[in-house]
Amino acid sequence: MSLRRRLLLYLLICAPVVWLLALAGSFFQARTEVNELYDTELIRFTRQVQLTLIGVNARGGAGPMPDSPVRGHADLDSLAIVVWDRDGQVVLADREGAQLPLRPDGAGFIDLDIHQEPWRAYYLQSADGRWLVAAGQSLHERDELVYGLIGTQLLPWLVMLPILLVAMGWAVREALAPMRALSDELARRGADELQPLPAGDAPVELRPLLEAMNGLFDRITATLARERRFTADAAHELRTPLAVLSAQWDRLHGAREDAERDQAMRALRAGIDRMARLVDQLLRLSRLEAAQGLPRTGELDWPDIARQAMSEVLPLAERRQIQLDCLWPEPPQGPPDWVGDSQLMAVLLRNLLDNAIRYAPEGSTVSLGFEVDRLRVDNAGSALSKELLARLGERFHRPEGQTESGSGLGVSIARRIAELHGLTLNYGACADGTGVEVVLARAGCGEGRDGP
Repeated sequence: MSLRRRLLLYLLICAPVVWLLALAGSFFQARTEVNELYDTELIRFTRQVQLTLIGVNARGGAGPMPDSPVRGHADLDSLAIVVWDRDGQVVLADREGAQLPLRPDGAGFIDLDIHQEPWRAYYLQSADGRWLVAAGQSLHERDELVYGLIGTQLLPWLVMLPILLVAMGWAVREALAPMRALSDELARRGADELQPLPAGDAPVELRPLLEAMNGLFDRITATLARERRFTADAAHELRTPLAVLSAQWDRLHGAREDAERDQAMRALRAGIDRMARLVDQLLRLSRLEAAQGLPRTGELDWPDIARQAMSEVLPLAERRQIQLDCLWPEPPQGPPDWVGDSQLMAVLLRNLLDNAIRYAPEGSTVSLGFEVDRLRVDNAGSALSKELLARLGERFHRPEGQTESGSGLGVSIARRIAELHGLTLNYGACADGTGVEVVLARAGCGEGRDGP
């Protein structure tokens, strides 16, 4: 069921129900007011009769009251008056009053049934006890007045209720017009039209929905951009390794001597390893860029993380005769008390160490140093120029003249992991002006020397 039909259904049910409740409330309120009015008149009537009897010889004037002509819309059959003396003899009475029962001890209002009709009577004793005055009225007269009052209101309400329902239907339609406009706008859009929806002139109730949809559009746009960039990067970077592998396969297939065949197989094996590393780095970077937060968080076990990262780069360090040093702060100080994902942090350190080993002079030293509020990875060699420092982290960028294989994605992956942990990576020269030093620290706390 549509929202419009649901609202109309609720209004069509609620409006008559509320109208009936208001009618019932008006009826009971009118009845209460009418009863108060007539009860007051009964009291005033009995008091006037009692005052009239003062100074009059009740016994000499006993007898029924003569009928008087009735004109207009008056109905005297619904009123009654009677006076008794202290002996219970009727002193004064009209035709209806003779039907009221004598209650010697009666005082105040009494509800009666006379000829199977409800009456309300008021009994008033004189101060000296000489007579008892009673005045009564048929409740039918009161109900007739109440029904007349309610009837005068009922007819206009019955006439106006359909008009009110039509007006409410129109109001609901107009109130839901912004939602129809929004649905029409979304229906007209193509799959790649992800521009934000205007929320400035929208009703207050729709703004949270529009803001949420615009946020979704932004996330979809970013995701599509990442996927397109990943596709373009993968197509660009995989083209060369595939061509190299094809050439190496042709060389292996055409080799005639064992030595030539072994050399071709080693080159093919190295090419396959490079291809596997490139694909792994591409997939890892794609997953990290799509992540909105850390998959796991906890206290970082730095000794275990350092051991894992250094063991993974140890074969490369041994091949290039690089010495790996791990420096810890002097007690009682310890490494940074950060929290995060241990697996991702191990990947970050492995990438930093891998780059430092690949671009360090053979036979030199690469150090991983822990301080109270930061980590440092440095190697020996020539310091990087400002142009190279500015391009660090650029995808697939590798300095010219490098003999070691690589994908140019290690720094991008390390920086993304640092961002997920609220950290920054800063590159610069070492303290003596040589080599490259990488500082991992809290944002704003780890500016490296000569960093970009």
